[in-house]
Amino acid sequence: MFRRKRSGGLLPVYGFTIAGVVLILDQLSKYWITQILDLDAGGPGAQVKVLDPIFNLTMVWNRGVSFGLFTADSLWQRSVLIGFSLAVSAFLVVWMTKTTRALQALAFGLIIGGAVGNVIDRALYGAVVDFLDFSGLYFPYVFNIADAGICVGVALLFADLLFNSDDARR
Repeated sequence: MFRRKRSGGLLPVYGFTIAGVVLILDQLSKYWITQILDLDAGGPGAQVKVLDPIFNLTMVWNRGVSFGLFTADSLWQRSVLIGFSLAVSAFLVVWMTKTTRALQALAFGLIIGGAVGNVIDRALYGAVVDFLDFSGLYFPYVFNIADAGICVGVALLFADLLFNSDDARR
């Protein structure tokens, strides 16, 4: 008979914990930027110099997709982005419950936490709060913890695919 492959036991718990940590850190950092430092009051581009010129905190309302690409100014465009992010997150939640590899659980957790963090911003404010500015290192985009979680998570999925796939083990 066909046997169902066993899931990784505690791996989904590990992945959901990572997602929760990313989500909490993301939302707390955005609260700190907008409410405590009140960078939003300074208008777009308001800045706190941290390690100038390498790293600064720069307030940006990102109305687009990743790194401000493809702006979504209207309600229906934001709704599409929210729906897409939630659909991808749901797909990854299902996949995570079946994973047997820790690297995948970590990657899924990072992506899910980041996606949900940015969904919360879009739903509450109509845009995502971005503030991590490494333009002194010639990285032209301002981003946030959620974005970093998504990017690192995707990179880890590629690493898992390259090094942990059945073909790579042969």
